[in-house]
Amino acid sequence: MLGFLLWLLLLFVCWPLALLALVAYPLVWLLLLPFRLLGIGVEAVFELLRALVMLPARVLGLSSGR
Repeated sequence: MLGFLLWLLLLFVCWPLALLALVAYPLVWLLLLPFRLLGIGVEAVFELLRALVMLPARVLGLSSGR
């Protein structure tokens, strides 16, 4: 909601810039989507490595995990 109010303020102050932002936002989102997916993949790999390292302790009951 706050973002919409800020956009309305920008529309009132400088409408060409507000329209440019309205058009550019989906394009920027599409450009950044591969990096977001890469981040999810890297986070999953690190979580898998953490689970593998903690597995012996969890089997022996030495760690309660999270």
